[in-house]
Amino acid sequence: MGYASQGYGAQGGEDGGGFMTSSQQGSQGATKSKYAEDTLRPVTIKQILDCKEPYPGGDLTLDGAPISQVTFVGQVRSVNAQTTNITYTVDDGTGMIDVKKWIDADRINDEMNSNNHIVPDTYVRIFGRLTTYNNRKHIGAHCVRIIRDFNEVNYHLLEATYVHLLLTKGGPQRPGQTGAATVGDIGGDSMFVDQGFNSDVQAKLAACSPAARTVFNFLADNPMGGNEGVHVNLIASNTRLSYRDALDAGNELLSHGLIYCTMDDETWAVMEC
Repeated sequence: MGYASQGYGAQGGEDGGGFMTSSQQGSQGATKSKYAEDTLRPVTIKQILDCKEPYPGGDLTLDGAPISQVTFVGQVRSVNAQTTNITYTVDDGTGMIDVKKWIDADRINDEMNSNNHIVPDTYVRIFGRLTTYNNRKHIGAHCVRIIRDFNEVNYHLLEATYVHLLLTKGGPQRPGQTGAATVGDIGGDSMFVDQGFNSDVQAKLAACSPAARTVFNFLADNPMGGNEGVHVNLIASNTRLSYRDALDAGNELLSHGLIYCTMDDETWAVMEC
């Protein structure tokens, strides 16, 4: 899974010796760091405020894992529009934080007068990057979206709790497994196939890419999906995959008839086989 504190997509290989070896290791280290930074993690505002900075200028961490891209929900308490940005103060019941959305100067009036204009007391979902300035955390928002269905608020809190427990306690055991499953067990590129699936499914999975197997394993093991399925954003945030890789992996599984679309084209569930 993308939240493991170590092993972000590390691949074994032959040592080249000398400078080549150190260069390859440096490249792999940079790739691991990028996986950590690009992982979209569901959080509460309290979790954001509790993030640790190991040393001045170091990467922020939460539950021992690097964190940068986050998504959370909350209620807007105030709106402050400037020439090129809008700052929202958002409260989710666990804390408050400032969220800044940058907008082209010639579009600021359109933004404030549109039907989707966000006013105080509106519930919103935010996707953004966590940063610090003068020891104060704030969010640079990529997207601030109005929540139309309040069930999304409850769902998000469950999702944030699930990921936190996965990182700190480990996941549920698989049949025959001793000890709690680790993040790497659930989100890795293993060839695990539930023995409840027939040989045809197992044969199709054997022909799939590692990313597709990772997505399939997550969908098969995920207790939250049910018949409604799991959205690609949640899959990406709980595995080592980027959004694009998770989407491509899902399309691969769809082409093999291993999963199906539920609520929309990017929400999937495992076929009953």
